Amino acid sequence: QLQLVESGGGLVQPGGSLRLSCTANGSLDYFTIGWFRQAPGKEREGLSCITYYNLNTNYADSVKGRATISRDDAKNTVFLRIDRLKPEDTAVYYCAAFGGPEPAICPVPLDGHLFWGQGTQVTVSS
Repeated sequence: QLQLVESGGGLVQPGGSLRLSCTANGSLDYFTIGWFRQAPGKEREGLSCITYYNLNTNYADSVKGRATISRDDAKNTVFLRIDRLKPEDTAVYYCAAFGGPEPAICPVPLDGHLFWGQGTQVTVSS
């Protein structure tokens, strides 16, 4: 079964940047990948997604213009970079993989039968 591990979280000052990684224990070929986050007391929020063949991307309004999703399939890894971080970006960040037919534009939040990682904590604070 596909397993995903997120990394790259930590404590960041407001206005700073970070790059999260989502690494699989096997090939991510043909998988559409999504990033999500969940802040304490809030529902899980979809942030971004990227398809495999066409590398189409999509972003939630909350991170649009500040986030960049990318993938390196040779390394079985998908990245999410977020710039100009705000305290409200504090959350546990998760990645998920969808192995079904590739959508023309992946939805945010990514839906369907998903394989999930365990999450990485991001705290934005001075």
